[in-house]
Amino acid sequence: MPHLPTPPAPGLPPPALRPGLPLRAADLRGLARLAVDGVLGVTDVVEAMHHTIARRPAPLGKAPSGRPGGITGFVYRAVRGGTRVVGTGLDTLLGALPLDRTATTPQREALIAALNGVFGDHLADSGNPLAIPMQWRVGGQPLQQPPADASDRVLLLVHGLAMNDLQWQRHGHDHGTALAQALGHTPVWLHYNTGRHISQNGRELADQLDALLAAWPVPVRELAIVGHSMGGLVARSACHVGEGRPWRRVLRHLACLGSPHHGAPLERSGRLADLALGLSPYAAPLARLGMARSAGITDLRFGNLQDADWQQHPHRHRQHHDDRHPTPLPKGVNVWLVAATRSAHTDLARLRGDGLVPVASALGEHTDPARSLGVPASHRLVVPRAGHFDLLDHPEVFAHLRDWLR
Repeated sequence: MPHLPTPPAPGLPPPALRPGLPLRAADLRGLARLAVDGVLGVTDVVEAMHHTIARRPAPLGKAPSGRPGGITGFVYRAVRGGTRVVGTGLDTLLGALPLDRTATTPQREALIAALNGVFGDHLADSGNPLAIPMQWRVGGQPLQQPPADASDRVLLLVHGLAMNDLQWQRHGHDHGTALAQALGHTPVWLHYNTGRHISQNGRELADQLDALLAAWPVPVRELAIVGHSMGGLVARSACHVGEGRPWRRVLRHLACLGSPHHGAPLERSGRLADLALGLSPYAAPLARLGMARSAGITDLRFGNLQDADWQQHPHRHRQHHDDRHPTPLPKGVNVWLVAATRSAHTDLARLRGDGLVPVASALGEHTDPARSLGVPASHRLVVPRAGHFDLLDHPEVFAHLRDWLR
């Protein structure tokens, strides 16, 4: 029987650094690399501001190109060089720490997931050990191979931005475990780096599903996917690139809980701040700090699902308009959409959204018919008096999932 790809064992040092600290000592190697990258980035920002002030351009317009010369330029080069030397020394020293095989903690998992949500693309591209590899997990542990008594009905749960698989459990409830008990599915939780592009994660998920079904001890009769927030978009992206694969032929249900199918306004607010700072050459260098947010976050501006949605913008932060390629829902699959609103009313005209995702976006509604998902009312649910994360343990959501996936 083929085996699932085994993820590299996480490296960790025996004793905790001090009581209550969620990180392991070897994690400091990744944090040190990230800190060095941050110092270099801030140095570039300060140098650009210094150069702009010295050139004294008009208050509005483009910032002058180039770097300062003479002693000023030498100082900034020295700072960068010294920072790199210190960073190399720290990396060598921390890399020599012994490995720790002790169990991780939910606090550490949450912190690393948050770092991956904000800087995940940079962590992956720079080979930082804090970058999360995509893997199947059960109980927070990598799934080496499916259990021998696995059902022929598989339930996959895909978490949202800056989260991890353990965070499906909220207030003692986990949709995956509860649905498995009620319907007989075998649940598997996906753990992945949410800072990468949604389409990159979607493509890798499609490949991982090929391996999962090939390693399953019995022929899979039915596959169901439940995605929360970004997780629903990653699942849709995987369906788009996985058309025709064996797992797509057994996919019966896709439920998206609070997924921003047409984007989230908070990301757009961040872009507006970038544009405002860019109006003046004196403030333009500060816009680089705002652009530190990951590719995964910027994909949420409009809900990018395909490579082409972001590849046509060399600088992803400059996607000013919703020019995505329409991505239809997977054929032959029951798609279920859930939205939350903090409002007490279910009149869609007055719904405020869940604090992060507008109701219309979560329900796939769009003024452009080509982009509207067209999911019938019988396959949609709006939960009043609920926030974005309440969807993870809301009893009404679970009751509908139980009925939908039956």
